[in-house]
Formats: sequence, C-alpha cells, structure tokens
Amino acid sequence: MNTTYQVPAVLPTGRLEEKIGEFKPSFNPAGAVAEANRCLYCHDAPCSKACPTTIDIPEFIRKIATGNLRGAARTILSSNILGHSCARVCPVDVLCQGSCVYHNFQQPPIQIGRLQRYATDHALFYGMKFFQKGHSTGKQVAIVGAGPAGLACAHQLTLLGHEAVVFDASPYPGGLNVAGIAAYKMKSQAVLDEVHQIMEIGFTVRCNTMIGRDISVEELDKNFDAILFATGLGADSIPELEGVNLDGVTGAVALINRIKLDPNFTLDEVKNAIIIGGGNTAIDAVRELLQIGVHQVTMLYRRSIEEMSGYTHEWKAAREEGANVHWQTIPTAIHGIDNRVKQLHCIRVQGGSSPHVPDVVADSEFSLPADLVVFAVGQQRFRAFFTTLGIDFKAGKVQVNPNSGQTSNPRYFAAGDCVNGAKEVVNAVAEGRQAAFGIDQLLRTN
Repeated sequence: MNTTYQVPAVLPTGRLEEKIGEFKPSFNPAGAVAEANRCLYCHDAPCSKACPTTIDIPEFIRKIATGNLRGAARTILSSNILGHSCARVCPVDVLCQGSCVYHNFQQPPIQIGRLQRYATDHALFYGMKFFQKGHSTGKQVAIVGAGPAGLACAHQLTLLGHEAVVFDASPYPGGLNVAGIAAYKMKSQAVLDEVHQIMEIGFTVRCNTMIGRDISVEELDKNFDAILFATGLGADSIPELEGVNLDGVTGAVALINRIKLDPNFTLDEVKNAIIIGGGNTAIDAVRELLQIGVHQVTMLYRRSIEEMSGYTHEWKAAREEGANVHWQTIPTAIHGIDNRVKQLHCIRVQGGSSPHVPDVVADSEFSLPADLVVFAVGQQRFRAFFTTLGIDFKAGKVQVNPNSGQTSNPRYFAAGDCVNGAKEVVNAVAEGRQAAFGIDQLLRTN
C-alpha cells in the first residue's frame, strides 16, 4: 500500500491563536544544562513511574547535562513518540514533576517538561530520524482517528513491520492536539510539524475521510487484518436551555478549534464572555479568551472551588490573568437581541441530597452581560456507533482489555479518549502504543 502522505504542512496565517504567547518558554542551552545538573538521577526514578509512557527521565536529563541532545531526544521518543507535544501539554505538576524527590526537601522540582521540550525541539528543528520501518509482515491495520492514540499506534505498528493506514474526518491530522489544545500551551503548527516527523517512518494518513460517509467499517473489515478505533470523543455537550441556539453560544471545544484553525474567526465584538464548567477545558477557554484580549471573562461552576475538577495551578494562573468566577452557580436562560446573545440569567445553588442535583438557593437569581456564552460541560460519546458494531460500551467508554486494547470483537481494538473518557494526551499515547503490541500479538498468532 502506498505510504506517501498528502496532509497539509502549513496552516493559514491570521488565526487568533497567533496572538497568544507561550506559557512555558523553552530553555536556552546554558539554562538547560544548569537545570539538568540539578537532577539527582534517582535510582528508583519516581518521576518515570509517574509518567504514563514511562520515559526514562533521569537518563534523558543526564544526556542533556553532557550535551548529548540527540541521545536525550531518542530516549524520550523511544517511549513516547509524541514527546514533543507532551512536553508542552502534560500536567507535569501532577505527574513527573509532581513526583520529584526535591519536594521532600522543600526545594523546587526539576523542570522536566521544559527539559523534555528542549531536547525534542532540537530533534524536530534538525530533522533527526531515529526509527526505521520494520521488516514487512504483510499485515495491514486500519486506524480510525489521527489523534495521539492513533498516531502512537500507527508508529509502533510500523516499527513492528505492519502496514498502518490512519483515517481521520478532519482536514488536519493530530486530533485534539492540533485542534483542541489551548494555544498558550501549544500552537497547531508545532503539532503539524511533529506529525510530519512521526509519519516519516512510513505510514499513511488519509484526512477528510469519515467512517460511515467516505468508507464503511465493513470495507475496513474486508481490506484490513485488524482495526484500531481511536475516535476520541464527539461534539460539545450543550444542555437544553432557553437561548442556546442564539448566535454567540458555543461549546468550548468548538471555540478552541476555531481560535486555533479558522483564519476568518474573530472575537472583535466580544466584551463579556462567560464559560460554564469547572474542568480543564473550561479553564483553557477562560485563559485563551483573556490572552486574546476579551475584556471581561467569567467562569460559572455549579460546585465549589474544592470540588472543581480542573487543575488548581491552572485556575490560579487564570485568576492572576484576570478571570472572574461565580461558584455554586448555574445558568437558567440565555437572552438575546436580534438573535445575538446579550445576557445570561443565573441562580445560586448549594449541595443537595444528590451531587448531580444541587438545591436552588431561594431568591438568588441574577443576570450577567454576555456577548459570548461557552459551555465546557463535557463531550458527546459514540455509544450508538460502537454498540452497532457489537463492541461493549459502558459508562460512556469502550470496554477493552487494559493489557492489549482489545475489545469484545477480537479484531477490533480501541485506545485514547473513547476508552479512558478524556484523560491526558500522554495517556492516549500510552494506550495507543499498548494497543499496537496487542494487535501485533494477534496478527502474529493468526
């Protein structure tokens, strides 16, 4: 099968994300070496144990300290082929850096994420190649979804000698990495550059190809020896509420997508934005809007700050950047003029007998001016799609063997957000790679 690829290499200019600066700038050479030399190279490496892809962190840091950036990048990418993007987007404060032994001494932890970025930026800039396609097994695998899980699986399968073809409905490969990661963490062009580097090993990505529209699962079944579903999650969940169809009402994932990829999208008329939700996607939307220059950005969350699922350090940064917040508050209606949102009506709530149904506080109604209302309350799941295929689907997730990614259909595998319900990019990479080994075992025994 043809392994050449025709995916965009350069994004159009004029996108709003270009106005947003980077949250974690790269090290310069002297700073990187100085930070690397702080590492104690712990023999039990709690940082590596905290990494879902188990990168040998002390080893790559040691190589940076000795000036071996090529070796550092190889160590990282051998465990996590998307180490370039993960260096930017991983919540290192709660993973590797959060496990650094320096915390035991009340000292700042090693800046592992920035060191990882330093090494992988070097490798990407100089076009370094570390991996070669394995000896052909004659087996072909279809991968549905060109996000982190799908790309990690395709790369590992190619290393193992299988032919991988990745199908994705969007015009750009990369999944949420390219379309849904807040721009202050990572720019979409950096994602495309990384994807092209990953694809150099020799697998195919077919963009603008939707399963069920352009090609059926039955065709994939006929032409491939196994299928990995790395579909991610669906569109933003928008609650049934008066006024949700007004212009200026959107989901957070859709908003971030347009900020990152649509050169014609502007927010020039937006003075007051309200984000509804308390997770990391809500905080990403808050911070992006503030950094673009929206004057007033307010987050509404139905629970308390202690119950917020978003990372505390991210919310602290949002507050420092000027975010407003109303805790224990829910929207009741959206009103507009000439079909354009102008006001959000809200009410205070408090803990009820059920955590999902809080009690309304009497006489607590109030309204907020709003030019933009953003719902960050979750994404839809592909239950009907998977159950139609006879794949077990429970609690909003595809059910798999955690050691192999295999579903209830032996020839079908799954990884990423459709399995874990929306964890981190690094989790998707780990699951995609693990599924590749599961697929390999199936193909070599049949």
